[in-house]
Formats: sequence, C-alpha cells, structure tokens
Amino acid sequence: MFVDSTAFSGECSCGRSHDMVTKAVVIESGALYRFEEYAEKFGMTGGKRCVLFDENTYAATADRHPDGEQILIMDPKDLHANEISTAWVLERLENDVEVIIAVGSGTVHDVARFCAHERGIRFVSCPTGASVDGFCSTVAAMTWHGFKKTLPAVAPDFVIADTDVIRNAPPELVRSGVGDILAKYTALADWKMANVLTGEYYCERIAEITQQAADAVVASLSGILSGEAEAYERVTYALVMSGIAMQMMGNSRPASGSEHHVSHLIEMGPSSLDVRFQALHGEKTGVGSIVAVKEYKRLAETADISSHVLDYKDVPGEVIRDYFGDNLAESIITENSTDCLSVLTKETLAEKWPQIRKIVGSLPSAEEIYGMLEMIGAKRSLEEIGVTEADTDAILRYSPLVRNRLTLMRVRRMLDL
Repeated sequence: MFVDSTAFSGECSCGRSHDMVTKAVVIESGALYRFEEYAEKFGMTGGKRCVLFDENTYAATADRHPDGEQILIMDPKDLHANEISTAWVLERLENDVEVIIAVGSGTVHDVARFCAHERGIRFVSCPTGASVDGFCSTVAAMTWHGFKKTLPAVAPDFVIADTDVIRNAPPELVRSGVGDILAKYTALADWKMANVLTGEYYCERIAEITQQAADAVVASLSGILSGEAEAYERVTYALVMSGIAMQMMGNSRPASGSEHHVSHLIEMGPSSLDVRFQALHGEKTGVGSIVAVKEYKRLAETADISSHVLDYKDVPGEVIRDYFGDNLAESIITENSTDCLSVLTKETLAEKWPQIRKIVGSLPSAEEIYGMLEMIGAKRSLEEIGVTEADTDAILRYSPLVRNRLTLMRVRRMLDL
C-alpha cells in the first residue's frame, strides 16, 4: 500500500491551506528490506544517519535494519517519552547527524521526533507495531516532569511500515492501536461540539479522514483476530491516516478529546489517584472512550437543560492542588489559566443543546465500543488499566483539566445533571 501524502496539501474548502511535511507512506510486506530504495525515491540521499531502537525493536528487525552511521539502542525497561529518555538520546546523538530514523512503536517515535526537533534535523518513521496513531504527527506526546503535554516535534519525511514485523509484534500492541483509533469517535464528537458551542475552527475534510480511519479499523477487527495480513495493513493505514489528519491540522485536535484526557490523567498519576500499574496508551484511550461515551449518553438523555445550566466558574487552585498534589498542581493551574470554557455562555449552551444531543446520538454506544474491544481481547475497564471503578467520578471531574481543550466533559462543569 502506498500513500502519496502530498495529495493532502494545499488549499481546502475549510478556508485554510494544509501543509504536509511527510512525502509518502509505504505499508507492505518486507518494506524494510527496500529501505534504501525508498530513501532514494523520497529524496533522502547523503547525510549522516542515526537509527534509534529499543532493545526489543532492534531484535524484532534484526535481519532488516536500516543503515546508519550511528546506532542508538534504548533500554525498554521503564522506557517512557519523557525528559529522561530524550536527554539520554540528545547526550549521545553525534553533532553531525542529519537525520534520525525511528525503528519502534510509540515511545521510540516520540523520543526521536522530539530530538529531531531539538537538533533541527530530519526524521524518518519505521513503525514496528500498530500501536498508536502518532507516526505522522507534528507533535510528541511527552510526560515532562510528571505533566503530560504535547510538545513541538518533527513530522517524518516518509514512513516505511513493514507489515511482517508489525504482524509479529506482541498482540497487545495492535490491541492498543485499535483502542487509540476507536477513541477517534469521541475525539471527533468533541471537536464538532466545540465548533457548535464556540465557533472553534473545524475542517470537514480532516474530520472525514479521521472518521474513515476509525471505520476501517472496525471493519478489520475479525481479520485482526485471525491474524490476516490485510487486516494488519488496514489498521496500520488507519493509524497513519489519523496522523496525517493531525499533520494537516497542525495539532492533535482531530484525534484527541475527552478520552485522551482520561488516559493522560492516569499517565500523570495525580496524588489522589492510585495507579497500580501502567497500561499502554491506546489501551487507556480505548477505556477512556467507554467512560466518555457512557457519560455523554447520560447527559444527552435530558432534552431541555434550561433549568440545569450553571454559570461558568474557574476551578479553584486549592481544589486542583488537593487532587493533583504539589508536583502537578502548578502545571495544571497554568494549563487552565485561560480556560477555553470561559467563553461559553449559559444562553449559548442551552440554545445549542439540541445540536449537542444530535452529535452525541451519532456516537456508538459504550456497549458497542466495549464489544469491539472485547472481540480482540483488548482491555475495556478501568480496573484493567490500573485504576478502580470507584475513581470514575473523580476521573470524569478532573481529567478535562489536563488539557485546555473544549470537550463535553469540560462542559459538564456548567451542567447540574
């Protein structure tokens, strides 16, 4: 499968021009064996290369490593996309390196793309698992001194996805990828609702690309279960296309809404939340989708909210400090210092509520999302991603605060329902 990413560049009916860095995406059996052929085709000739692996992905691609003058192999134990792993790479990255080639899944990619941005050099993506949708993204999802944030990064010049490697990856990786893609249903709904409520920019073309990616994964679930090569190709394609949508947008808005905020909250580990173990990112977003949809459907049961709308109020700093703890509180307070919810009036919320209910009505049910995750043996409850069901109410309340982005979960603060 070949994707000409340049076809997504240029003027759009939304009134903006979308600029693509990524030239092309190749998804095929044995693609890494042809890496040099594709590198020449896509204009990456000359220049010193650093190839970044972790120990697992180095072993998984042992017979098909891309050539590089410098090889860096990270220890996968407790490896996270954070200030520690990026410092490790930047300290070792030779000064004359001109391109970083990431061979791995989400963490290796986020570290590589961030380091490429820091050094002002090029980046190439070689996914080894269909686990996340950030392969083509222009940002890196990092945990920075405990606070989950999106940092500027470098989009890949091109992507080489070898489906032989991806199919042989641990099964929890593709389950994570499915969770990350099913999260697009709630993410797109949140984006559309923000457009209705506040006039936030919205692009139908970007939304359609993301929606089609999610639908493609749903159509591939039985094939994933039986290990069909075509199903793995379609899931990888869907993850890449979600990343292309983010690149067109210039941020993660089309792919990340309230369900991702649930995941980010758990990843940050606030002092009031007992996180017993860490699940994969896509596992948490898949469960986050179930949590979000269940709450959204409950809210939408009320047809007339005129007597349930509250005045906007800031979240007091002491409330944030009590829940998140001293290590995270200042970052959370800063993130919400110009709360995107503050522009929403009671009148607008009540007036637009029928449209909000219609958007919520178009979402699959929590039971349907649960069933899709169950089909492939993916995690589908808070207990399975390291927290307890008893924390549900607190997660609903505090997860919107990790990112200053308008979602229906954030709008709940203005609803007495």
